[in-house]
Formats: sequence, structure tokens, C-alpha cells
Amino acid sequence: MVRTVVLTATGLFFTGMGLYALAAPARLVRPFGITAGTPSARSEVRAVYGGFGLAVAAVLVWSATTTGELGRGVVLAVAVALAGMAAGRAISRVLDAPAAFYPVWFYFWVETLAAAALFAVN
Repeated sequence: MVRTVVLTATGLFFTGMGLYALAAPARLVRPFGITAGTPSARSEVRAVYGGFGLAVAAVLVWSATTTGELGRGVVLAVAVALAGMAAGRAISRVLDAPAAFYPVWFYFWVETLAAAALFAVN
């Protein structure tokens, strides 16, 4: 039951991110100081945050409804990816000037907590 809730909640986060990226790519990256002013830039945001986000959501929902090693492998892969994203933000803090809490540290904590929850239920 807890595993299903964690996978579904994480999947919903990725669904929201993915849909938002497909609908409004420039707005999605604007808080990071990134502009997506060209069709190529918007395509990149739609691909990486939109399409990839929806694919991650789909495999998490699938993993929530199945048992077995493949489902566990999916959860492990997503947990490691989220941990890697959070680590990248931490490394950036060492190499760059401090960043405001939002958006960088907000997403650091989202990624860290989601990774921890996925590791815990896997």
C-alpha cells in the first residue's frame, strides 16, 4: 500500500511536470533564468521535461500495479536518476554562487525526498 502511494505520488509529479512542459515550455524553465525563445529550445524542453517526464510517470504507474524484478528495476532507476539530479544541484552549489531557495533548492529537496522515498519502498 505505501509503495503504491509513493509510486503514484511521484508519478503524478512527473505527469504534472511533463504536461506543463509540453504546454508551456518557456514558462517551465523561466524560474531558472533560462529562456526558451526559439523553436529548437522549446522542442528541447518539451522533449526532456515533457516527453521524458511523462514516460517516467508511465513506468512508475505501471510499477505501482505490478510485482516482480522489472518493476523494482524501474523504481531503482528512477530513484537513482532523482538522486543524481539532486547531486548535480549540490555540486553546482560548490562550483557556483549560492542560489535562492526557489527554484534550485526547492527542487533539490523534491528530488532528494522523492529519491529517498523510492529507495525506501523498493
